[in-house]
Amino acid sequence: MTTSSARTTRSQAGAPAASGPSAAAYRNLIVATVGFALTFWAWNLIAPLAGVFGSDLNLSSFAQSFLVAVPVLVGSLGRIPVGALTDRYGAKLLFPLISALTIVPVLLVIPARHNFGAMLAVGFLLGLGGTTFAIGIPLVNSWFPPAHRGLALGVFGMGMGGVALSGYFTPRIAKHGENLPFLVVAIALAVYAVIAALLITDHPDRPIPSTSLGTRLGKAGKLRVTWELSALYAIGFGGIVAFGVYLPTYLKTWYELSPTEAGTKAAGFALVTVVFRPIGGWLSDRIHPAVVTAWALAVVALFAIMQAFDPALNPMGTVCFMLMAAGLGTASGSVFALVSQVTPQPQVGSVTGIVGAMGGLGGFVPPLVMGAIYSAKDSYSIGFMLLSDLALAGCVYAYGRMRTASAETP
Repeated sequence: MTTSSARTTRSQAGAPAASGPSAAAYRNLIVATVGFALTFWAWNLIAPLAGVFGSDLNLSSFAQSFLVAVPVLVGSLGRIPVGALTDRYGAKLLFPLISALTIVPVLLVIPARHNFGAMLAVGFLLGLGGTTFAIGIPLVNSWFPPAHRGLALGVFGMGMGGVALSGYFTPRIAKHGENLPFLVVAIALAVYAVIAALLITDHPDRPIPSTSLGTRLGKAGKLRVTWELSALYAIGFGGIVAFGVYLPTYLKTWYELSPTEAGTKAAGFALVTVVFRPIGGWLSDRIHPAVVTAWALAVVALFAIMQAFDPALNPMGTVCFMLMAAGLGTASGSVFALVSQVTPQPQVGSVTGIVGAMGGLGGFVPPLVMGAIYSAKDSYSIGFMLLSDLALAGCVYAYGRMRTASAETP
């Protein structure tokens, strides 16, 4: 980024480069991160119990994959309008509102759980919980000056640990009552909605667009970097989402683990991605985020190839998954540090919505592919080789093109 564009970014952020984040900035970051985690737990409620639902409903491998993928699809596409609405109305309205609305599908799982069609419909509505990512990114971006933004966005991204919380706690809570996980999450969302309404504040200097939703999305869609970042995020975050929803099924099917054991190991994978996301942001404050992205995706490509050869789960398979998790988490953090560098400030929400949607869609396809491949070939190796190919392509593009990208004029 040139010196002049860096000055422009600082002035757009509404804070001098030399000043540090305020107490209000940290308060908003903490509350938003907690909300992101809770809504992501709700978004991922079906996946840890997919084996149970599959047995109860006598589902094929592909049907089970489709069931866990539906919330991912809807939550991903929903980020596009939610991000644009956040630009217009602010996170103070959107965060508690979306959190409260997510309670409805969480509770609807209870009467729907014994019918496949009803579960698909509820899964569609559960996608609402996956849209809060597009609310938090512009909120955090507006409160933190550029020198601190990469780490702050990475910390907010730790809210995706809601997937780990879901993988670990949901099957354990279900042992004490098959409907208990949904009641616990619903209560937590209700409490959080009240807290968010009281504590989240929009930055007083944030630019409020006056144009229509369609116009703003159209402008964001015309930016080349929107689609470049979308492709990179589809690999990084999409990989995290895909493993989050399908890893329990993979471990149960291929390594014959119990649902609880599979959920625990999947939660460990998700936890590693959570830890490395802020590391990706922190590194991006010191090294160009495109370079960080390239190296992170190179790690993913290497260990996806190794996992394609079906090593024993202990220790080699576990090592492969943990290092892939580290690479995917780092890349997710660094890509959004890159968003803050190359996106005009008034369009951060709109661009975030599109990029976040593509990232989520990147997580929708792999579970379906893995389920279809296993049904056809009785093996997952082809799926891991495809992941390696995508990660390597992202590595080359990030290093070769995105190092020279700069903020475009809206």
